[in-house]
Amino acid sequence: MKRTKQPGYLSLLASGELEQRVAQARERLAACDLCPRACGVNRLAGEIGHCRAGERPKVASHNVHMWEEPLISGSGGSGTIFFSNCTARCLFCQNYPISQLGGGKEVSDERLAEMMLSLQQRGCHNINCVTPTHYVPQILAALLIAARRGLHIPLLYNTSGYDTVATLRLLENIVDIYLPDAKYADEEVARRLSSFREYVVHNRAALLEMHRQVGSKLVLGRDGMARRGMIIRHLILPHGLSQTAEVLRWIAENLSREVHISLMAQYFPAHKAPGHPELGRRLTPEEYAEGLAAFKAAGLKNGWQQELCQDY
Repeated sequence: MKRTKQPGYLSLLASGELEQRVAQARERLAACDLCPRACGVNRLAGEIGHCRAGERPKVASHNVHMWEEPLISGSGGSGTIFFSNCTARCLFCQNYPISQLGGGKEVSDERLAEMMLSLQQRGCHNINCVTPTHYVPQILAALLIAARRGLHIPLLYNTSGYDTVATLRLLENIVDIYLPDAKYADEEVARRLSSFREYVVHNRAALLEMHRQVGSKLVLGRDGMARRGMIIRHLILPHGLSQTAEVLRWIAENLSREVHISLMAQYFPAHKAPGHPELGRRLTPEEYAEGLAAFKAAGLKNGWQQELCQDY
């Protein structure tokens, strides 16, 4: 693992490029195409698309999070900002009061910047934007304000992986750490369980773009915490619904066997999943063991596994 110094956005701030990116991103709100759905609504005029997000960012919470991956949370925690609404409609969403029911409060870019600075002041290792895709212009506007006021910790983009290459290119040398999901390898299942359109096509293009920007290796700071790179999360679903072996094989063959994978066993029936014929139970130990075997079979080398909760 390599080591690095300051976040990329500080270099863009000094050159004036960060301010230009803010303007470019905001223009996209006039006919919104931030996510692959490309609804085309004018969010600047109050129109609402599939994600239900408007012109102002809507935030459910901002706090210190101690339970992300070890190189993200560390001893000081990850400074998570949970954004409301979502580009998906996952039947099993564990954050559904925020993502599906829209819990949260609209805030100004100035207030969002204050949240970032307060998390840094509390000793967080990074600013972790959770479900950020539909608020990229607002996040960049807040980042510009915060950076001018002394923000200097890495920016982390914590996404479902349903992103466009065009939006991700607005974030090049701004986002230091990408934390995307790779949820599915089957388009029909992605549509049926999460209402995604062409998730696999867009997810794989997004992962390739993120990898192009930050590479396979996690770059660490002097404190041993991640400062640049990518970690791909994969939540294993019951009954093989997440196509784990195919997802991991694609990552190994098309990105790198060095990329860090977080193989998640934390699935439980939430939102509309209780009583569902396929989603209505937790994982079995055998199902998670199959996921671990798929990780090994793909030749992947780095990452984390979770303890499986066996409270059925």
